[in-house]
Amino acid sequence: MRVRHAPSGFTLIELLVVVSIIVLLIGILLPALGAVRKAAQATQCMSNMKQLATGHALYANDFDGISLPGRMPNAGGSDNPDNHYNVGNGLHFRPRWMVTMGAAAGFHAYAEPSTDSSKENDNNRHVEHDIFIDPAVPNWTNNRNYALGYNFQFLGNPRNRESVRRPVNFPVRIAGLNGQTVLFADTLGTAVSFVENERDDYNPMPYPDNEPWQLANHGWSLDPPRLTESSDNCDGSRDQETRSAPDERHQGKANVAWLDGHVAAHTAASLGYVKENSGRYAYAPEGATNNLFSGHGTDRDPPSVE
Repeated sequence: MRVRHAPSGFTLIELLVVVSIIVLLIGILLPALGAVRKAAQATQCMSNMKQLATGHALYANDFDGISLPGRMPNAGGSDNPDNHYNVGNGLHFRPRWMVTMGAAAGFHAYAEPSTDSSKENDNNRHVEHDIFIDPAVPNWTNNRNYALGYNFQFLGNPRNRESVRRPVNFPVRIAGLNGQTVLFADTLGTAVSFVENERDDYNPMPYPDNEPWQLANHGWSLDPPRLTESSDNCDGSRDQETRSAPDERHQGKANVAWLDGHVAAHTAASLGYVKENSGRYAYAPEGATNNLFSGHGTDRDPPSVE
C-alpha cells in the first residue's frame, strides 16, 4: 500500500499572517528610515554651510576686514566693467553673496561665470557646485530664489538709499561685531509673507514670472525678525508688507551659520522671530527682536533707507 502524504507548504491563512507581519514591519520601519534620511540631509546641509561660512572670514581677511555684501554693488551701466567681479574661476556680473563667499573658500558656483547682465544670467542662473545645495531641497539652486538667505541688512547692504546715491549699509567691518551674529540660514523667502495655504511651488526661473508667494522667492536675502517703516526688505520693494524669514525644514528647525563660523539648528522663535498661527511672518510683529542679527547682541533697528 502507498501512504499518501499531505502536500507541504503554507496554508492561505498562514500566508496572510506572514504578509500582515511584513506590512506591519514596513509601517514601523519606514518612518524610522525617513527620520534617518532627514537627519542625514540636515547634517550634510550643516557641513556645506560650515565650509561656505569659512569663505566669509577669508573674504574679510583679503578685503581689509570688510564683511562681504549681500550682493556686489551696482556701479551703473550694464556693460560697466566695474560690475564684473572675480568669482575664483573668472569674472561674473554682480554675484550674490553665496557665489562670492564660495569663491573665497575655493568653491566655484558656476563652471563658466559670465559678465552678461541679462536676466537669464543675472536672475535665472543656477549654482552648480554641490557645496551650495541643501539636500533637503536639492532643486532650490537659483541664485536669486536660493535656499539660504544672508543677513544682508546688518552685514552688507549696498543698495542705494531713497533720496541719495549712497549705500544703505556698506561697507561693514567685522571688527567689533559679536561672533554670535546670524550670518546666513535656511530660508523660505517672501513666501513667509503669506499664510501657508496661499504659498506656491518653488520657481526655478523667476523671470519673467516673479511672484512673492512662491517658495524661496528672493530667498538669497534674509530679513531680520523685526523690520521698520524706514528699513529695507528682502526684495527691495520697501512696501512694509513683503519680507523673508527662516525655513524650519530640518526636523522643525532651520540650520544657521554664525559669524564666528559655527553652524547650529534653531527654531525661528529662538532666533527672535514671531510666527503667526497661520504660518505667516508679519513685517514688524510685537515681540520680535533683532538681538542675534544686529552684530552687537542688542535689538537694533535695521539700517534706514532714508
